[in-house]
Amino acid sequence: MGYGIMIRVRGDYALFTRPEMKVERVSYDVITPSAARGVIEAVYWKPAIRWVIDKIHVLEEIQFTNIRRNEVSDKISTSNVKQLMKGSKKPFYLASTEKRQQRASMVLKNVDYVIEAHFEIVPEKVGDEDTPEKHYNMALRRLRKGQYFSPPCLGTREFGAQVELIEDGQIPKSKLSGKMDLGWMLYDLDFSNPRDIKPVFFKANMQDGLLDLTEVQLAR
Repeated sequence: MGYGIMIRVRGDYALFTRPEMKVERVSYDVITPSAARGVIEAVYWKPAIRWVIDKIHVLEEIQFTNIRRNEVSDKISTSNVKQLMKGSKKPFYLASTEKRQQRASMVLKNVDYVIEAHFEIVPEKVGDEDTPEKHYNMALRRLRKGQYFSPPCLGTREFGAQVELIEDGQIPKSKLSGKMDLGWMLYDLDFSNPRDIKPVFFKANMQDGLLDLTEVQLAR
């Protein structure tokens, strides 16, 4: 296991979309490992390291609310992009005002998590100056100063996340108790074959607000 960190992530709203919902967006009950990794990578990411989520502590009761959001129904096609790259003079834009539509979303509210994670060195990307100590200290420094590469968010960009480093190892007591079966949850995406990116799932069982990811069985 590599160098580890512990952070607290809070926000008013969060949306960790279930992939099986095609039109209306419905959130998972808790933050997914990939979304937790995204929060950390927003603060510090380098090609030479890979962040791994070890544990997720859910501190607040799980609460849902319904909202409506404006979304764009279309996207720019890859065929148009390829034609433009070959010299085509076709217009290249997407009129959001013409393609806007309202969609209902079931989102989480008042979320509060503690995320335990560590990073591992990526051998094929490492350089002469890429030492674990260097990356660890840089990540700690950015977390202490509240710096980030892109604003950390809770599933979607409009739901910003407040991130703070926990250095004393003290995790606030969760308001949840007992065992909760959260069903199959998205763990991450497998990019080993860029032409065939596959989702990876795991059976999520939470005990007293703790989602332990160190021994989960992954399913593709």
